[in-house]
Amino acid sequence: MSQFSFEYPLLLLVILLFVLCAKYCKERSRAIFFPHVKRLMVQGRGGSSLLTWLKWIGITAAVIALASPVITKSYTNSKKEGRDIVLIVDSSGSMQEPFDVSMHSRFEVVKEVVSDFIQKRKDDRIGMVTFADIAFIASPLTFEKKFLTDITKMQQLGIAGKRTAINDAIVQSYNLLSKSKAKSKIAILLTDGMDNMSKIPFEDVIHLIKKRDIKLYVIGIGNARDYNGAYLQALADAGHGKAYGARDAKGLKNIYEEIDKLEKTNIDDKKIVQHTYLYIYPLFLAIISLLLFIYFRNSKGV
Repeated sequence: MSQFSFEYPLLLLVILLFVLCAKYCKERSRAIFFPHVKRLMVQGRGGSSLLTWLKWIGITAAVIALASPVITKSYTNSKKEGRDIVLIVDSSGSMQEPFDVSMHSRFEVVKEVVSDFIQKRKDDRIGMVTFADIAFIASPLTFEKKFLTDITKMQQLGIAGKRTAINDAIVQSYNLLSKSKAKSKIAILLTDGMDNMSKIPFEDVIHLIKKRDIKLYVIGIGNARDYNGAYLQALADAGHGKAYGARDAKGLKNIYEEIDKLEKTNIDDKKIVQHTYLYIYPLFLAIISLLLFIYFRNSKGV
């Protein structure tokens, strides 16, 4: 936004003083400290209209220059501090079961909701770990949301087996985030079952979670009897996060929306003000006008 103003607007009143003085001031004595002021302010009898114009253009421009005209532009510089997020997605055999009355499988609903979540996190790097019998990195941390969305939609059940290795998946995701230099690191685990395949003991996973400065959110989907709520809560508590349960697609979508709100991108807005000083232009005009005034006055002998 641009705005024109004067730094010293009251100085513009000096123009009025010159006008009043030209009209009402009379020379009382020849013994005056500035004997030529009268000649500057009042046109002599032999002076031309050109001299009058040059005189007043010079005076007005000089006063405007002293008032310091300036154009002020202000804008906001936003510095965004994104997060590094790893999505840990269960792809075990039980994820093929219908999620709700829509009869869509849990895995299909999860892929759709996760894709929407990815698109919302425009300033974050996001990676993905998929797990069943084994855990593997489906995508490294990246800003390329379309690539990540395509990877999510391409995921198929059974690629990594049919059982559930939650502990191994958490360790895999934490190893991925350990290389991150982001100030805020987050892991979001989604599963519909209990761990029955991990090689890494639960106690070691809890120790790892507490040791790393990574926040962990945990989501159990489907019927609560299918997953160990106390186990998921313990994981979330160790990771200073939160545990959720979703019985249908709408509930799952609401959970991801809540996490999105809890983990908003930090935006540091700094207002920058730029000043462009214009006094040089009226000052130049004043100098030229007064020089021409002196030149023509002397040439006419006024």
